[in-house]
Amino acid sequence: MPAEPPGTLPFFVYGTLRTGGRNHAAHLAGRCTAVRPAVLEGAALHEGPGFPYAVPDPGRRITGELITVRPVAYAPALAALDLLEECRSDGTGLYVRRRMTVHLGAPPELGPGGGGPAGGDPVEAWVYLAGPAAAARLRAHPALIPSGDWTRR
Repeated sequence: MPAEPPGTLPFFVYGTLRTGGRNHAAHLAGRCTAVRPAVLEGAALHEGPGFPYAVPDPGRRITGELITVRPVAYAPALAALDLLEECRSDGTGLYVRRRMTVHLGAPPELGPGGGGPAGGDPVEAWVYLAGPAAAARLRAHPALIPSGDWTRR
């Protein structure tokens, strides 16, 4: 795999941006150099109106994919994803983009929430988390997807 340009990170995607999802086709298809299974520890997956939200939660995990975008497509992909996720620089958007550690590989199949840590190699990635208003709403009125996997909701 070629080295990434300085300042770029892969994206951890867990909903409609995953392979086969409507937003993957629109925003990532043809721009990827690698798509690998990955797990985000310490976050819960919640149902939104047609799309999911990730909310920090120490006892949970989310299953998704680690997407590496071709260097020449990186800046346009980042801008398109920030726009799609309504990510604002002041942190008040529908989603916020955070640098987080994810683990390569699928989680152990031990029921809802899984068992121990995913155990795969750690990788720093951009993750879109629920913005402040959405996170507060979901904490007050959870819409938890117990499996942590949008494709298995």
